Amino acid sequence: QVQLVESGGGLVQPGESLRLSCVAAGLAFRIYTVGWYRQAPGKERELVARITSRGVTGGTGNTDYADFARGRFDIARDNAKKTVYLQMNNLRPEDTAVYFCNVKSSQIGKEYWGQGTQVTVSS
Repeated sequence: QVQLVESGGGLVQPGESLRLSCVAAGLAFRIYTVGWYRQAPGKERELVARITSRGVTGGTGNTDYADFARGRFDIARDNAKKTVYLQMNNLRPEDTAVYFCNVKSSQIGKEYWGQGTQVTVSS
């Protein structure tokens, strides 16, 4: 059974930082593109950042960031721990949302979502 368990959300003030973690179980984590999405009240779910699996030549994978995340957020993965991280710096009130972990493999046609973790940025 596939499980994605997020943690690290909370209430912070503008300008502060949070680090989200998502631990996966029950799948071959290393072959999946892993990412973070978010959904604010009344809005559609949107991509925050994602990182691909390592290519055939190795390496750390390619990253892709939403414009609002570039320069403030950093995504990283640890395949040995089956974990993906999202370091969020200089948080803004508009970053308030539920953040979801996502793993996807187009190669095998599988995609899974975590249950979400709430991030609230408020003074």
